[in-house]
Amino acid sequence: MKRPNLVIIGLSITSSWGNGHATTYRSLVRELCRQGQDVLFLERDVPWYAQHRDLPNPPYGQTRLYRDLAELKRKYADAIANADAVIVGSFTPEGVAVGEWVTHIADGVTAFYDIDTPATLSKLARGDYEYLSPSLIPHYQLYLSFTGGPILTQLEQQYGAAHARALYCSFDPELYYPEPTSPTWDIGYLGTYSTDRQPRVETLLLEPARRRPQSSFIVAGAQYPADINWPANVEHREHIPPSAHRAFYNAQRFTLNVTRDDMIRAGYSPSVRLFEAAACATPVISDRWAGLETLFEPGTEILLADSSNDALLYLEEVSETRRRAIGQAARERVLAEHTAAHRARQLQAYLQEVAQKVA
Repeated sequence: MKRPNLVIIGLSITSSWGNGHATTYRSLVRELCRQGQDVLFLERDVPWYAQHRDLPNPPYGQTRLYRDLAELKRKYADAIANADAVIVGSFTPEGVAVGEWVTHIADGVTAFYDIDTPATLSKLARGDYEYLSPSLIPHYQLYLSFTGGPILTQLEQQYGAAHARALYCSFDPELYYPEPTSPTWDIGYLGTYSTDRQPRVETLLLEPARRRPQSSFIVAGAQYPADINWPANVEHREHIPPSAHRAFYNAQRFTLNVTRDDMIRAGYSPSVRLFEAAACATPVISDRWAGLETLFEPGTEILLADSSNDALLYLEEVSETRRRAIGQAARERVLAEHTAAHRARQLQAYLQEVAQKVA
């Protein structure tokens, strides 16, 4: 095995089933390799991902599966000890034990990559140390956060993070772009079921569907309860693989972005679906949260909705010309600021910054 100069230990890169981590890691690792990094990705081999591997052998970097913590330590200690940088991702199984080991043996920069920062801080506040503990945070030399804004200051001041930096999610412009097609659905939503998001899915999609039976809607995602009363004009699909996401977004007049409660409270928490839809020039109808205006200009690049009436108003009164203009403006914004190549360059700059400080 070629010696890597960057090791990532993360939830999954081989399976996008029920998680948003895999697509993020795929595009980031690919761009890091294009920019000259040798990347080793280590993933715990768990049955629920083994049954749904949509990219079992990523064609960039090296990907290795390990059965348990003992095998990780036995097989990859040298790679981790000698890498220029080692990143441990949120929701990595036995993440605290993994992090303690990595920060103890690694000679290079050690970083924690939090793909769900508000959820992580909520877990820490209630004493749930599933993959990170308060005592572990100061041992990482860099804390990479999917959430920006005030939460970065909280990480440093309350939890002792050495360097907290925003590393938002991104999209792959080779996979997400507009395609000429006639819309199949008026509003679509892509997201795994969660109890705190569901009320906004109800308000911004299901209720408009009931009140506008002549329109068509779709919800795509796993783990929705069997007792949900889907309106007749709402299609539900349990899973759409990443390879079909572009076609999915291009088949919608508008796509819905719904944010979890803890991310709304934190603000500055864009989802990868938000950038992917924008890259397809599909206008996004989103719930409202602090920091969204730093990513997209409301009314010009994104549409904000607080109620069913808002969603219906966009369906009924936004002209086709304006709809297309909003989608194109959003696409231009994400191409300029939020591609995977942007994130890879940001990550390398952060790692270099910390390496110089700790040298």
